[in-house]
Amino acid sequence: MKHVPGLLLSLGIAWAPGVLQAQDAWPARPITFVVPYGAGGYTDLVGRLTARYVEKALGKPVIVDNRAGAGGFVGTQAVVNSAADGYTFCVCSIGAISIAPFDPNQKVSYDPLRDLAPVGVVSSIAQVVIVKEALPVKTLAELVSYAKANPGKLNYGSSGAGGLTHYSVELFQARSGIKVVHIPFKSGGPSTAAVVSGEVDFAFANMTEGLPQVKGGTVRGLAVTSLKRSPYLPDLPTVNEALLPDFVVETWNGIMAPSKTPEPIIRKVSEILIKMADDPEVKEIMGRAGADTVKTTPEEYRAQIIREIAQWKPFIQEIAEKK
Repeated sequence: MKHVPGLLLSLGIAWAPGVLQAQDAWPARPITFVVPYGAGGYTDLVGRLTARYVEKALGKPVIVDNRAGAGGFVGTQAVVNSAADGYTFCVCSIGAISIAPFDPNQKVSYDPLRDLAPVGVVSSIAQVVIVKEALPVKTLAELVSYAKANPGKLNYGSSGAGGLTHYSVELFQARSGIKVVHIPFKSGGPSTAAVVSGEVDFAFANMTEGLPQVKGGTVRGLAVTSLKRSPYLPDLPTVNEALLPDFVVETWNGIMAPSKTPEPIIRKVSEILIKMADDPEVKEIMGRAGADTVKTTPEEYRAQIIREIAQWKPFIQEIAEKK
């Protein structure tokens, strides 16, 4: 009789002999990490860093497949539609998982908790409010005053409709009483580049894209969206201290799989991600991008998504009704 690994016994899972042998062989071929955004953005950086680490841990190639479009929906849906065999994973983010699926104006056909299996959060990051150099504002209060004096004339860039860089400005707009125009891009890199070039007026950029530009002086940083000041930009106030109390927005990237992916595979990848969070090289690369590594179990990840949905769903539906 074939020995059953202790992990399976501890999970209380009964496996037929053929199924068990199939799982013992995993991975037998290359694995694909789908990044639902274009190359050059925060999610792409995290996806490639994670793929490299998982590849070393498993001894099998991990291919990164950028599937940009519709604020992350296209790539996420591609993973939902994939076989639940442990060979396709999503480098997911908060916008396409905990927020946008509950916007009545978005055409999202998947349910994040029904159709995807959480594996583990990899990193978290705040946003930085950046404006183009030519915009005559130096503080967040001045940005709001300028926008109110010029209703509908300012525009902002995002990584795509339905992403967090879109909804964070929608939340800011609702809380501050301004009216601005949304210009969506395929990822955070092009959106930030548009602020640098002056094509758009401002953005709530992920720290990964915004930090180098603020430090390089190509854009003006006004504030960060974290609860506390960022150690990467300590001179910038938080949005909640500068203008709007309790305004806190932070994004994350995490690995998810198609639902019904075998539990032993989920656990194996989860264990790798938890070890990755303590890897000095990974922490150093993440730090340069203004991000922090994160450790979560699949259960903790699912609980986090449930909390986020409870926070964002009422607001998303409220602003959708007003449009």
